[in-house]
Amino acid sequence: MTTSDYRKEFKQLNSKPAKLKKFIKHNAPKERKFGKSTKHCRFCGSTRGYIGKYGVNTCRRCFRDFAKSIGFKKYS
Repeated sequence: MTTSDYRKEFKQLNSKPAKLKKFIKHNAPKERKFGKSTKHCRFCGSTRGYIGKYGVNTCRRCFRDFAKSIGFKKYS
């Protein structure tokens, strides 16, 4: 299905609120309790390159920018 097909479906369901509610109920993404999508960078929101150790909770790119202000030192 293409994006335009979804738009058509929403346009048709807007006139029928009960069916729209049911459609959203069964097709909405569920809340995750674990996995990659639950852990994200607190600065940029990225889920890639996530560092959670020591409560850092940032991606590797933001960590490089904020490491000195957080209190980490670069050795060698």
